[in-house]
Amino acid sequence: MTTATLTSKGQITIPAEVRQRLGIATGDRIEFVELDGGGFAIKPANDDVRSLKGLLRKPGKAVSIDAMNAAVRQRAARR
Repeated sequence: MTTATLTSKGQITIPAEVRQRLGIATGDRIEFVELDGGGFAIKPANDDVRSLKGLLRKPGKAVSIDAMNAAVRQRAARR
């Protein structure tokens, strides 16, 4: 079993073998997952890109380049 020591600041160094097996590197985030029975497990907190689905609204009507250029010209003319 691999062990680590908790510092007075509440920090630990995850041993290299554990980091390698988890596939984590410097700057990666980890999650502490509470297990039934009161124990904890650690796992990488890497979100799958598919978890972002639905966060952005689909664009309404497409705007042509000519319409964009006209809007820019109108805005510039007001100045």
